[in-house]
Amino acid sequence: MAYELLTPDTCAIALIDFQPQMFFGVHSHDRTTVMQNVQVLAKTGKLFKVPTILSTIAAHTFSGEMVPEVQSVFPEQVPIDRTWMNSWEDPNFRQAIEKTGRKKIVVAGLWTEVCVAFPTIQMRAAGYEVYVATDACGDVTEEAHERAVQRMIQVGAVPMNSVQLMCELQRDWARADTYDGCMNIFKENTAYGIGVRYAKQILGEHASEGGT
Repeated sequence: MAYELLTPDTCAIALIDFQPQMFFGVHSHDRTTVMQNVQVLAKTGKLFKVPTILSTIAAHTFSGEMVPEVQSVFPEQVPIDRTWMNSWEDPNFRQAIEKTGRKKIVVAGLWTEVCVAFPTIQMRAAGYEVYVATDACGDVTEEAHERAVQRMIQVGAVPMNSVQLMCELQRDWARADTYDGCMNIFKENTAYGIGVRYAKQILGEHASEGGT
């Protein structure tokens, strides 16, 4: 149910069409911010061992391959390339989602109005709970992005953001096995990470001074 918090063993992630040509059309958000946020999602999936599906559209004929910032997180995975704008209408993508055995799917992609909204609407119709990481999505205009988000909410999708997913899966900073990984994601891909690095530097210096 949508009122339950996500856990690593109940959700899957789908990252759709993070490709150069698709990024060129994004004007709803700062492109570098979207790039940072999708890296948060990808690294969160890797860290918590959440099944993560990568998909591209016309990678070899028009849109280019999945950006290395995402692909490098899953170097062994070949993205599912499609001709369908709606990934849910591609049998390979649909089978990949079904194979995860998860009913809670976190989705992000370019562009929001098509490559995110269309599969979200159809996954909802197929009985999936869909969570859209809106800060890791982008569209040709702010209006296109916002209308797409509203449309997805109307069919029952849940909007969220990328860092929220990471924190939702971590939940307790005493979880030592993923603590360092979360801190690394903060430091590498968020503005908060600047403060984390600074605090570590200051605390480290004080600790050193206290030992002399």
